Amino acid sequence: MTSAKTIILQNGRILDPAADRDCTGDIWLENGIIVPPQQNCPEGCTRFDLQGKWIVPGLIDMHVHLREPGEEYKETVESGTRAAAAGGFTAVACMPNTRPVNDCASVTRLILEAAAEKGFARVYPVGAISVGSKGTGLAEYGELKEAGAVAVTDDGLPVLDSQLMRRAMEYAGSHGLLVMSHSEEIALSRNGSMNEGVVSTRLGLRGIPVAAEAIMVYREIALAELTGQHTHIAHVSTAAAAELIRQAKARGVRLTAETTPHYFTLTEEAVADYNTNAKMNPPLRTEKDRHAIIKGLQDGTFDAIATDHAPHSILEKELEFDRAANGIIGLETSLSLSLSLVRDGLIDAARLVELMSLAPARILNVPGGNLAEGSVADVTVIDPDRKFVFTEESILSKGKNSPFLDWALQGKAVLTIMGGRITHNELS
Repeated sequence: MTSAKTIILQNGRILDPAADRDCTGDIWLENGIIVPPQQNCPEGCTRFDLQGKWIVPGLIDMHVHLREPGEEYKETVESGTRAAAAGGFTAVACMPNTRPVNDCASVTRLILEAAAEKGFARVYPVGAISVGSKGTGLAEYGELKEAGAVAVTDDGLPVLDSQLMRRAMEYAGSHGLLVMSHSEEIALSRNGSMNEGVVSTRLGLRGIPVAAEAIMVYREIALAELTGQHTHIAHVSTAAAAELIRQAKARGVRLTAETTPHYFTLTEEAVADYNTNAKMNPPLRTEKDRHAIIKGLQDGTFDAIATDHAPHSILEKELEFDRAANGIIGLETSLSLSLSLVRDGLIDAARLVELMSLAPARILNVPGGNLAEGSVADVTVIDPDRKFVFTEESILSKGKNSPFLDWALQGKAVLTIMGGRITHNELS
């Protein structure tokens, strides 16, 4: 990382949906803050001429797995945030399914200490809903909040006990913590390894039906309506769940939701040759579901694009398909894949920035998401025309488990600035 007292970003397309701003101009950063442009450049300032490039608020990924503590051979705070910075992210929210589970202040503090010492992006720890993510008793939310957690979830596992989930919503709400739901009905999904349908039948693999997601999303909506608490639905993959969320929002339920690039880019056909790099939970679905996910991004059903970045080593992935671990990496491909929606005219550039920066900041209630003067200097510069091939050798994450290996992609973060410090630079 490099730092400069003053950084001047010149002649770029400024995209700041928080201020309904889309224009060509300059952004000045001084001592980690966005400041008004001045007449003269101070001595020792750093300038970038960004003609043809976009200047946007730093991207925020509200759903990643950094694996530290406990599985540092898969990823660390340092390697994960380095990959995040390369993907244009200035902040990430990390899930609690570490070893030990982040269900207490000591683990939260450990993650934040690692981020302060070695991080290339801001790290917002997410605590567990239940002790050990075992679903039997609530974690101590007051302690987690005080230590620095911004939300709670048992991500990777659903909370099966509806009464416990109700209490979690009520308890978390009283501490100003967001509840994030991993929506999965285990009785339907257990031992499944891909979407249930024609492809799973052809491959001889046990499938996970759409209903496994939809049933639990319906429950979370009912509990959010009952408690009046803001609830967030993670990694939505199906048309059925999207429609439930759309209807709930229309009647005023305090609900937000995210999806991921793999659900609007790929379908179950990606696993047709037993490619374990396309195995995840929830699984890739059908073309109908893919189109429904895109519609949800267009009409506001989905508030955010997250990655669900889930690095694994070859120990977990180079196995028989039904035994391989779920999850793919996504920090270094998310922006490029999402930009394809803009190029295809499905969403506009401002909506993309809203989905990947403004909305995550608002949902998590963290700084960022805008380019207002006086705001923290978290800024991403995007070259929408930069073409590259995503190769295993280019990946900064420790995990190489991506279904997008060797894809030709377009659009890339070429400069990432966190708090006035340059964390990733492909311009010089």
